[in-house]
Amino acid sequence: MLTEMKQIVVDFGPVRAVDHVDFAVHSGEIIGLLGENGAGKSTLMNVLAGTFPPTEGQILLDGKPVRFSNALKAMEHGIRFIHQELNLCNDLRVYENMYLAQELRLPNGLLDKKEMARRAGEVLARMNVDIDPMALVEDLQVAQKQLVEIARALLFKCDLIIMDEPTTALSNKDIDNLFVIMRQLREQGVGFIYISHKMPEIFEICDTYTVLRDGRLIGSGKIADVNEKQVTEMMIGRSLADDDFDHKPSYCGEEIAFEAKELCGDSFEDISFALHRGEILAFTGLQSSGKDQLADALFGVIPHTGTLQCDRREMKGSIRRYMKSGVAMVPRNRKERGIHNDLNIYDNTSMGYFNTLMKKLLISPREEHRRYQRQKEQLAIKAGNPENPITSLSGGNQQKVILGRWLETGANVMIFDNPTQGIDVGTKFEIYHLLIRLAREGKSILLFSSEFPEIRKVADRCVILYKGRINKILDRSEMNEADMMFYSTGSNLEMDHASNDLDKKGE
Repeated sequence: MLTEMKQIVVDFGPVRAVDHVDFAVHSGEIIGLLGENGAGKSTLMNVLAGTFPPTEGQILLDGKPVRFSNALKAMEHGIRFIHQELNLCNDLRVYENMYLAQELRLPNGLLDKKEMARRAGEVLARMNVDIDPMALVEDLQVAQKQLVEIARALLFKCDLIIMDEPTTALSNKDIDNLFVIMRQLREQGVGFIYISHKMPEIFEICDTYTVLRDGRLIGSGKIADVNEKQVTEMMIGRSLADDDFDHKPSYCGEEIAFEAKELCGDSFEDISFALHRGEILAFTGLQSSGKDQLADALFGVIPHTGTLQCDRREMKGSIRRYMKSGVAMVPRNRKERGIHNDLNIYDNTSMGYFNTLMKKLLISPREEHRRYQRQKEQLAIKAGNPENPITSLSGGNQQKVILGRWLETGANVMIFDNPTQGIDVGTKFEIYHLLIRLAREGKSILLFSSEFPEIRKVADRCVILYKGRINKILDRSEMNEADMMFYSTGSNLEMDHASNDLDKKGE
C-alpha cells in the first residue's frame, strides 16, 4: 500500500502548524520523520491517523482519495498510531486496554474476555516481554506501559504503523526486541513512520528520512546518503558548530553540598556518595539498576534508610521539606510527573515558589507574570498566552517551564532525572548549556541519564549502578562508552567470579 499526503495544511486559528507538506510512505518501508518539537510532525501524523481533518490537502491510499472522520476509520483502513504520550486507562487490565473500542464478543453479545486475554498474551510473548495480560495497567512501570501501547498496535493486522517516540522509556533490550519485530513486519509489507529524536535509532532502523521545520518540508531521501550531522542541521536550520562545546570539569575544592550515606531502599542498597559544590555528578545503569528509584529517594518521594545531608544538615520528612532544604527535582516522564495538566503556564511556572518561598496569603498576578517573564527570557520559552494550559506547549517548552519553576526557588542542589527525554536536538543542547552554566554559578547537579553522549557532554564524574549497588565511579577522563557498558552490565563482577572459581580449582 502506498500512502500519500498531498499539500497538507493544518491551521489552528491564526497559527499554521503544517504548511503545504507532501509526504509518502510505501509498503515495506521504514521512514524516519524528523524535526524539532513544534516542527509539525505529530500534527501531520494526527491528520493521517484521523484525529482531526486537514485545513487543506488530501490523503491517498493506493492512489485513491480517502477522508477519515475519526481514528477508528483510519484503523479500518489499516493505519495504527502509537502516540508519544501514553493513552492507557490505568483502571483497566492490559488486555482490556489493548482491545479498547474493538472488543471481541461472544454470540450472546457478552465480551469474550478469555479470547481477548489469550490473543493479547500471544502478542506480548511475540514481543518477548514479560507482561501479564490480566494485570492492571496502574500496577505497571512506565516502560511496561509503553510496551503495552506498542502491543496494542501489533494486535490487529495493519498496513501502516506510526510510531511517535516509541522507545522513550524502553531499555536497550526492549528496543532491540522492537526493532526485530519491525524488521519482520517490514518483510511482510508493513510500512512504518518512525518519529524519534534519537539519531542512532533513526540510522539503525530507518530506510529513508523526511525532515520538517516550522511546519514545512525541508528535505527527504535515503538514510544511507546522509549522516547524523547533516540531518540535525536540516532540523535546526543552523550549523551544529554553534552548539559544539568541550566541557571541562567545573567543580573545584572539597566543599560538599549534598551527601548520601548507606542509603537503602526497595531497589537499591548501600548507596554512598558526596556531591561537591558546582559539580555535575551523573548516575547511569540499566533498567534494573535501581537508578529511577534512587532518584526518587534523593527527593523524598519514596522511603529509604540511611542518611541524606544538604549543606551538612540532615534531610527527613516530606518532599516539601526537601524543597525547603534547597533541593529541586526535574522528574522523568513529564506528562505523569512534571506538569499539572489542569493548570496554565503561569501556575506551572510558579508552583515551586508557592511551596517554598511564598509568605503571602494571596497570589499576586503581577508577581506571577514577573516570574514567568524572567524564565521565558532566560530559557527562551516559546509560548503565546501564558494563561493557556501547559499542554498547549510542545514537549521541549513544557520541560523549560519545569526548569524555570525550580530556578525560581533558588535551590542549590538540583536533581535532573532524564531531563532531555522526548526533547528535540536543539533543545537538548540548550539544556546541556544550562546545566554547565548552573554548575559554574555554584549549583550542584545530580544527573540521571541512560545516554552516554549526554553524560560525556556535561558530567564531571559518573556513578554506574548495577542491580541496585554502585559498581563503579568514573572520573571524566575515564569515561568511554565501552567501559560504561562494561560496568553497567556487571561484566567486571562476572570476571571476578570466574577468576575466583579458577583460583579455587587451582587450590
